[in-house]
Amino acid sequence: MSYILNTEADRKAMLEKIGIASLAELFQMVPADFQLRRPLQVPPALSEIELQQHMGELAARNTCADDAVCFLGGGSYDHFIPSVVDAVASRSEYYTAYTPYQAEASQGSLQAFFEYQTLICELTGLDVSNASLYEGGSAVAESVLMSISIDPDRPKVLIAESVHPEYRQTLATYMANLAKEIITLPTPGGVLDPDELKKQIDDKTLCVIVQHPNFFGNLEAVDAISKLCKEKGALFVVSFDAISVGVLKRPGQYGADIAIGEGQCLGNPMVFGGPYLGIMACRDQFVRKIPGRLVGQTVDRNNKRCWVLTLQTREQHIRREKATSNICTNQGLFALRAAVYLAALGPQGLRETANLCLQKAHYLADELCKLPGVSLRFKQPYFKEFTVQVPGDAKALLANLLKAGFHGGLSLGRWYPMLGNCVTIAVTERRTRAELDGFVSAFRQSIRA
Repeated sequence: MSYILNTEADRKAMLEKIGIASLAELFQMVPADFQLRRPLQVPPALSEIELQQHMGELAARNTCADDAVCFLGGGSYDHFIPSVVDAVASRSEYYTAYTPYQAEASQGSLQAFFEYQTLICELTGLDVSNASLYEGGSAVAESVLMSISIDPDRPKVLIAESVHPEYRQTLATYMANLAKEIITLPTPGGVLDPDELKKQIDDKTLCVIVQHPNFFGNLEAVDAISKLCKEKGALFVVSFDAISVGVLKRPGQYGADIAIGEGQCLGNPMVFGGPYLGIMACRDQFVRKIPGRLVGQTVDRNNKRCWVLTLQTREQHIRREKATSNICTNQGLFALRAAVYLAALGPQGLRETANLCLQKAHYLADELCKLPGVSLRFKQPYFKEFTVQVPGDAKALLANLLKAGFHGGLSLGRWYPMLGNCVTIAVTERRTRAELDGFVSAFRQSIRA
């Protein structure tokens, strides 16, 4: 969108329209102590050429995933994105589309959202999907708010320490002023021990939240956890990796009531951590409690297939006082990218992608553990991410790896002080044998440095 500043004549016309003489008069209601009565301390204006050069210099200070071989994870992964995803999502009718407030107004967008919902239901093995949330962290929080609306009298929320720490921080923020108790269950072995859960879960438990695979990359005992939830009548909420279901059970198959996740891995670039895509699906009995929009398929008066906003429980709509959540603007663009990605891969492509991640991650882990002082931190099965314990300082190791051309992983000491010498490494289908072997070699040299 082009921007041209207001001329003096423009300002005069606007001031006359609202009946005042000057901008100073417009801001008289602001107390004098809060008014800035000096020029802003900003450098002189740059020409367009100079500004582009300056922004380019600033951007060049970053090392992006295309400039170094990427083993970063923790919810943001360097997966391959087929060209068809960009080709479809960049079409103007999608790229500039706004939220369809009227059910009949935007048939193209509504159909795309319906296709997305259908694919997410296939992916999760659950009955209903909404037309997306903001990202993985807020999806965790929204799942708890949804759980509260389902069973408001239960006060306890149990969440595993192996859930992404930033997701847990987001949940704490959302819940700060609600009369619910959030209990974080320790995971010293890298996963939630069902016996530990059994000690904590009772008839006051609203929901149990786990991540599978979890933040360390490990696979949780989801079948046993699901059984305990069912015995106590608690809702089972699972934050899952959408690529992993190419080789792992779908959340609905092991009894999840609500499945959530970060959809960045489905055709969306890493883009410095966001904006991303929040996935949410649930069982049919909870359909009236799910936040956001639900698009449905029907027929028009000519008996032609069309799409409508079947449920639109947002504050802009008629059920304002009962609104569940406001998911607006063009968040649907990321859902569209996910739909195109999943349609392009199909079941076989997803299975092959997941299997490549699995095989390459285990190859790399085996090779790294041959290095002196390097070992798997947790003796648990894992999918595409794993945690290694390293000799010396993990941050220094990662800094050396970056100098060698590798984004080496995440230092866990940032979130888990007791794991200060541990690094979580993610391996996607993009990594080649040469890159994996080169990473092992750089790892060896970095340990010696």
